[in-house]
Amino acid sequence: MERACSFAPKVLRAAAVMLACLGAGGQGVPSAELIPVDAALILAVDVSQSVDESRYRLQSEGMAEALESKAIADTIASGPYGRIAVQFVVWADGVETTIPWQIISSSETASAFAGSIRQQTQRKGEYTCMARMMRTVEQDMLDDLPFKATRTILDISGDGIDNCADPSAIEDARDRLLRRGVTINGLPIIVHGENDVVGAGAYRAPGFGLRPLARGPGIETTLDRWFQDHVIGGQGAFVQPSQGYEEISRAFRQKFLNEISSVGFDRDRFAIAPNHLADSALSRPVK
Repeated sequence: MERACSFAPKVLRAAAVMLACLGAGGQGVPSAELIPVDAALILAVDVSQSVDESRYRLQSEGMAEALESKAIADTIASGPYGRIAVQFVVWADGVETTIPWQIISSSETASAFAGSIRQQTQRKGEYTCMARMMRTVEQDMLDDLPFKATRTILDISGDGIDNCADPSAIEDARDRLLRRGVTINGLPIIVHGENDVVGAGAYRAPGFGLRPLARGPGIETTLDRWFQDHVIGGQGAFVQPSQGYEEISRAFRQKFLNEISSVGFDRDRFAIAPNHLADSALSRPVK
């Protein structure tokens, strides 16, 4: 994978706005005017080496099933604008947008997006370069958002920690996104007996040899706690663990419901708190 394989070119912005008009019911909104949406969700899916074909299909099917849930459609319809924007991104060594921005405003449009997810051919990568993915989102995607979103949310799902960079690089990339007003939520996929405990041993960064991980109190941790400490942030940020790939549909459904039902976002109140959670009282504690 190249670093930024194929983000949708900027010329697709006009097409996305046209899709937004259609998704909003064809109300004749001028093409020069950005369509308001209750939330813009960037669905960032891990396709690193640990995600084999079976796991990729479970991950994709789980997300598709969650989007087709009646509860999701009802929650979207209950928002102030009654529509959200979604984009499907895969990441490992690099980042690739495989489904550009689309509007979901009904069960039909949700099913259409779910069908697009199911039709995706698996992209394969090797490393879990989460910080690199975050930087790419911040540098190459946010300026071309073709909607006026009340909230912009980066959804990160994966079954491992970043093995391309130290935690400080992840936290720097995270904080850059937070300063842009992005909320980052995490869906760690916990495979018992495989990634219950993370942070021990060594990792290999691309182009380098083996680099030992730092040792000391708090270095070895659980995957969901690692997401809590290094990945998520922003207004109402939370971690929604999935207990294995078989439970991922339920986890995605719960995560989407939490995200799109939170309509009280006030950008003027946004700030990076010392613990990187802008409003930690709204964050779900990891159990």
